[in-house]
Amino acid sequence: MLALGSIFILFVLCLLVVQLVKLQSQRRLYPPGPTPLPFIGCLWQPKFFRIHRELLTEVAKTYGNIFTLWFGPYPIVVLNGFQAVKDGLTSHPEDVAGRPIIPLFKAVANNTGILLATGRNWKYQRRFSMGAMKTLGLGKSILEYQIQEEAQSLVEMFRKTKGKPMNPSFALNLAVSNVICVVVFGRRFSTEDKTFHHLLEAMEKIFKVPGTLTHTLYDIFPGIMDCLPGPHKTALCSRDFVWAFIRKEIRKHQDAGTQEKGHDFIQCYLAEIEKMKDQPKLPYNEKNMVQSIFDLFLGGTETSSTTLNWGLLYMVLYPDIQAKVQKEMDTVLPPGQTICYEDRKKLPYTNAVVHEIQRFSSVIAVGLPRYCIRDTMIQQFLIRKGSILLPNMASALYDPNEWETPLQFNPNHFLDKDGNFTCREAFIPFSLGHRACLGENLAKTEIFLFFGNLLQTFTFQLADGSKDIKLDPVWGGTLQPHYFEICVTPR
Repeated sequence: MLALGSIFILFVLCLLVVQLVKLQSQRRLYPPGPTPLPFIGCLWQPKFFRIHRELLTEVAKTYGNIFTLWFGPYPIVVLNGFQAVKDGLTSHPEDVAGRPIIPLFKAVANNTGILLATGRNWKYQRRFSMGAMKTLGLGKSILEYQIQEEAQSLVEMFRKTKGKPMNPSFALNLAVSNVICVVVFGRRFSTEDKTFHHLLEAMEKIFKVPGTLTHTLYDIFPGIMDCLPGPHKTALCSRDFVWAFIRKEIRKHQDAGTQEKGHDFIQCYLAEIEKMKDQPKLPYNEKNMVQSIFDLFLGGTETSSTTLNWGLLYMVLYPDIQAKVQKEMDTVLPPGQTICYEDRKKLPYTNAVVHEIQRFSSVIAVGLPRYCIRDTMIQQFLIRKGSILLPNMASALYDPNEWETPLQFNPNHFLDKDGNFTCREAFIPFSLGHRACLGENLAKTEIFLFFGNLLQTFTFQLADGSKDIKLDPVWGGTLQPHYFEICVTPR
């Protein structure tokens, strides 16, 4: 027995040595980074179980702004700082336009839709969705009018609080999501609609998993995690609820017929399916339609509402900035005039504050990973086909080489010496390259109009119970502020 035990130990040691030599050989093909161990990669250091922007910036100080982290046997090339992110995503954008089908992404989307799909399927879905969004008024006055209508509904919700403490998160979520509901479903939902509330709650649960330890464990041990309870199970149940909701809306459109083609995204997609029915190889089908709607709804709600939530928190923490925004609006805009997106050109300070809210909140924790579909050069490194890239978007928004006071909320980052608005190249909250957010223009319009209408109508103060609120975020797919309450006073 002793001899057998010794042979087994010797066999394990030999296996480890072989794997170590193999790993060291592989490491030479990638940018430098922390030393990995066989089978577990960099996970022998517990800090790598949860990847966040500060950790990546810390590692970059040792290994440079392009470095490699190993998760088990899988290398991930990290881009840190504005120049590395820019070069990585735009020098050869087609080369890095893929999306890795990692276990969690596969469980949520299975290579369908827009956000988490890759290859030919993604190209068709994104191209169609961009065309449909333009048809439905993206960048046109008709959609801006809808945003203004929702902004006024939001104002009324705030007015009904009559100065009592409130947390603004859910009200903001309702208002922002109703804009994308009009685009996707062709109708808005009542703020009292319980099913609509459940839909938004399901989206929130889905967003709580990405970027967490649960996400990391699911991607490394998907088979085991599928057998265990936890936030990932809640998120997948919420995904099923959202899918069922979307399918129900599609059935309603099908039952009503398609006489009003182009009225909303569902009708556009149903028309495309009918148009392409004789070309079955094209990926226009119900699965892709459901997931594309899921992605538009998810991306068109959570990020904008979270940014606005941070914006109101900043205004109560920095009342002098709030007062300066209101003074500019009072000076430039006629009394009683509804603010419009074009007014941003006459409101340089307000516009600077809106941009600084987006920069400083940086609501996407790191950035969705990319997949190299062919060998490509990023700065001095050859990044091989099949590599996964992780762009640390926040590192560009906090890059000390690009911003004078990157870790402070400072609207002067977007003003020149004469007080005119100026947008810096390093302002990239919507990503870069072929996978940049296709709803960027919609999000910009929403954030400016919702913020402008609220500041034009009310003055905001922290409620007494929220005096010790901190600016560190609650981690998840989006970085939420900690729970806080405000009091709303009509101006």
